[in-house]
Amino acid sequence: MLLRGLTWLVLFQLLGTTIQALCLPMLPGPIIGLLLLFVYLVWRGEVSAPVQEAAGSLLRYLPLMLVPPAVGVMAYADLIAANFWSIAGALLLSLLVSLAFAGWLMQRLIERQTNGGKGA
Repeated sequence: MLLRGLTWLVLFQLLGTTIQALCLPMLPGPIIGLLLLFVYLVWRGEVSAPVQEAAGSLLRYLPLMLVPPAVGVMAYADLIAANFWSIAGALLLSLLVSLAFAGWLMQRLIERQTNGGKGA
């Protein structure tokens, strides 16, 4: 069952990579595949047991994904320190934009819920 779930995950990644190569070169293929998998699972309404088992087994190794960024920070600490204010400004700007968008979206969803699901 684990192999079946991993096969589904790899197929969606390959589909995303194919779409990226043909149509959307500005987005990474695995991200497109992840979005396609998300849409498929929402459309289906449930996560099948093989996919759930494969995802659960992969989640155990998620902390290993943090090792390359940590090594990069350590390797380029002097460059990061030299550009600290530029990086801090970009992070602050992205935080403010994200916060404003999340607030706007929450207000729209609250309006939709109070209107009984009739457009907002």
